[in-house]
Amino acid sequence: MARRTPTARSARTTSRRGRPRSGEREERRQRVIDAAFDELLEHGFEHVTMLGIASRAGASKETLYSWFGSRDGLFTAMIEQNADSSAERVAAALAGDADPEVTLIGYATGLLTLLTDRRSVALNRAAMTSPDLAKILLASGRHRVGPIVEQYLARLGAAGWLRIDDPSEAFTLLYGLVVRDTQIRVLLGEPPPSRSAVAARAETGVRNFMALTKP
Repeated sequence: MARRTPTARSARTTSRRGRPRSGEREERRQRVIDAAFDELLEHGFEHVTMLGIASRAGASKETLYSWFGSRDGLFTAMIEQNADSSAERVAAALAGDADPEVTLIGYATGLLTLLTDRRSVALNRAAMTSPDLAKILLASGRHRVGPIVEQYLARLGAAGWLRIDDPSEAFTLLYGLVVRDTQIRVLLGEPPPSRSAVAARAETGVRNFMALTKP
C-alpha cells in the first residue's frame, strides 16, 4: 500500500500537538500572567503558589517553571509588563506640542490612576515583602518612567514655559504635589479615589506645580 503524504490539515494538527507557535505561546503566557494577578488579588502574595496559578490558567506547573524559572521570576514578568504599559502611556501622554498644563494634567491623571489600580497596588504590596522584587519594581517603574517626565520638563524649561533648573528635582516636586499621600493610603487599605477625585487631585497638583515653577 502506498504511503500517504501528510496533508496541510495533518501538518497543522502536528503543529498544534507539538511545540506551540509563537502567537499561541504568547497567548498562553498572557493567560498565566492574568491568572497570577487573579491569584494575587484573591489570596495575597504570601499565599500565591505556582500550582494555584497553573490550575487557574489551565497550564501545567512544569510549564510555568520552564517559562519563568520560579515564582519570583513570574512576578518579575508581571512587574515588567505593568512597567512596559506604564512607560508607553507616559511617553504617549507627553508627546507632541499640546498645551503644557493640559499635557501635565493628562499625565498626572494617568499616574494617579495607575498608582491606585488594583494590580499596581497588589504588586507594590508584594514588593514590600521581597527585597528582590522591590529592586525590580523600582528599576522598572520610578527609575524608568521618571527620566521620560524629566526630559519633558527639561523641554518646557528650555522653551521658557517653566523655570526648570534641575529636571530631576522638578519631577520630584511634581510627583509629590500630584500623588501626595494617595498611594500610601490605598496601600494601607483605604478604597481608591473615584475618577472625579483623581481628576481633581491631578488638576490641583499640576496647577500648584506650574505656579511654583512659573518663569
